[in-house]
Amino acid sequence: MKRQFTVRSSQFSVSAPMRVAVLLGATAILTIAGCRQDMQNQPRMFPQRGTTFFADHRGARPQVVNTVARGELDQDSYFFTGVVKGPNGYREERDEMPFPVTMEVLQRGQERFNVYCTPCHSRVGNGLGEIVQRGYKPAANLHDQVRMAQPLSHYFYVMTHGYGAMPDYSAQIEPQDRWAIAAYIRALQLSQNATTSDVPAGAQVEDLKQVAQQQNLPAWLASPWKLPSTAVWANPAKGQGLPAMAPANTADPKQIATPAKQGAAR
Repeated sequence: MKRQFTVRSSQFSVSAPMRVAVLLGATAILTIAGCRQDMQNQPRMFPQRGTTFFADHRGARPQVVNTVARGELDQDSYFFTGVVKGPNGYREERDEMPFPVTMEVLQRGQERFNVYCTPCHSRVGNGLGEIVQRGYKPAANLHDQVRMAQPLSHYFYVMTHGYGAMPDYSAQIEPQDRWAIAAYIRALQLSQNATTSDVPAGAQVEDLKQVAQQQNLPAWLASPWKLPSTAVWANPAKGQGLPAMAPANTADPKQIATPAKQGAAR
């Protein structure tokens, strides 16, 4: 009778936490062995500090000349500059709008004009705003012959770059609104120099004094304003005109004067 023998192999089991610990340990050993200090010690620049990496020893690098950010190349458009290149190569202003003028555009221009322009020019544009009456230099009268003859884009250019005592408003007013203000200035000029022939058929014409009386306003509001004695006339050198008339710089574009009647916004 044969005997049968069964041989059982020994089995060794390793718990899951142990396997994880071994794996992490191996990973740490490999990571430490592969680390070097080259990236930590490599030459680098600190803000507002010098460096030996460049020949001029300046860490802050100068900007590349004529570099323009994406989406900011707006200097070659009449809409953004208010000037065009004339036949002689010089910049020229034009008596035209870059987009159609609607009643909504004029209303927007009036609202922006009342916010940014009236402190100096007043709401009627005669240059006798509130701060002028309190000692600031008299602003330009938008209804005199000089301003009436200026092209429409001149006002856009002035708002963009400033003019004499007037600072620029390019940061406060967007190009679309600057054009809207220019269109409203032309409408304001027409309102102060209109004749009965300019009134559409069927429209009612009212005297300003009567309107003031109907709204219980003082009659002097409909009369010509006088410059107060508090205004400061710091006249520039002879031949340079009145305050706020001197150009902001010698690179002002050439103005193409047009008759007042042809200067209406289109």
